[in-house]
Amino acid sequence: MHSQQEVGMKTLDLPGIRKVHRGKVRELFGLNGQLLMVATDRISAFDVVLPNAIPKKGKVLTQLSSFWFGQLKEIVDNHLISDQVRDFPISLQSFREQLAGRSMLVRKCRPLPIECVVRGYLAGSGWKEYCQSGTICEIQLPRGLRQSEELPQPIFTPATKATSGHDENISFERATEILGADLAKQVRDLSLQIYNRAREYALQRGIIVGDTKFEFGLEGSRLLLIDEALTPDSSRFWPADRYEPGKSQASFDKQFIRDFLQTLDWDKTPPAPQLPDSIVEATSRRYLEAYHRLTGKDLDEGS
Repeated sequence: MHSQQEVGMKTLDLPGIRKVHRGKVRELFGLNGQLLMVATDRISAFDVVLPNAIPKKGKVLTQLSSFWFGQLKEIVDNHLISDQVRDFPISLQSFREQLAGRSMLVRKCRPLPIECVVRGYLAGSGWKEYCQSGTICEIQLPRGLRQSEELPQPIFTPATKATSGHDENISFERATEILGADLAKQVRDLSLQIYNRAREYALQRGIIVGDTKFEFGLEGSRLLLIDEALTPDSSRFWPADRYEPGKSQASFDKQFIRDFLQTLDWDKTPPAPQLPDSIVEATSRRYLEAYHRLTGKDLDEGS
């Protein structure tokens, strides 16, 4: 008989606490000007939520984000108030078992309407666009680059946030129209600064950060790093000792699941196919390995 933790948490309701949003992975609850963000073990691929949960995935996302918020706070403020249930309001204490290790009490702010993507290597939708036009988000790149090759320097490639379907890559000029010149430049410069710091740190621990996406929000006029940061859901993590440009890379992220799904006869629209147990277990191991390598610690299961 599996425990809920072993099979993974697919959904969460907290009786008496108002749920304000259900995302692909996270459940968001409203708390008097603050928010409770809970990462379930759901996983999405090609913007479709899969029927399986990935055990411990939500705890990896929460605790790795918390780790990075601490590492990066001298560069940018973030929305985290606490990731310890003992610090949460008394109304949440009876839910300790469900929340421990996978939840954050965060500041409520106004999310910016773009995804802030930084690419250091040529992969994913960037590789597809480069093959067609030699550009990513209208940024001209050198000819003759190979799949997964390191770019001459990291590039900022924003995207619109889709409420359904795929996010769409946009030019920096378009991001400027959406955000205004000052704010667009601020998030571009911050995103590149954060990526460069994180990439250098991760490489010392055997992980290449191929690309990543950040989200920012405004608390009044103060810009905060929000949502998650540098996790296997929001980044491409490659083992440095197996890196070989010219092909798709081994990974510690959900690319492993995408690659499996590409072998199936599935049109990438709901409902998604069931994943075999072996794929679920291997994905969970990859997330846990990324966490261990980056933090030097084993996951805190909470209590």
